[in-house]
Amino acid sequence: MDESSKPGLEREFKRLEKRLDELVGVVAQLKEENRALRQRQDTLSAERATLTQKNERVRARVEAMIGRLKAMEGGA
Repeated sequence: MDESSKPGLEREFKRLEKRLDELVGVVAQLKEENRALRQRQDTLSAERATLTQKNERVRARVEAMIGRLKAMEGGA
């Protein structure tokens, strides 16, 4: 390697180093975003399970009320 190619190689190494630093930053950002999305998904899944349970309890109460109303109709 002669002296005339060293400045070109140095520039190329600097460019690659800068690009690598940018990519490392993007990976870190994506990891954080992924972590936040997984946490949000867990929260929403738990919320959905709670709402499903509440919905089932309400459905059972409404069915019980309908049953009582029908029984009252039949007795009248």
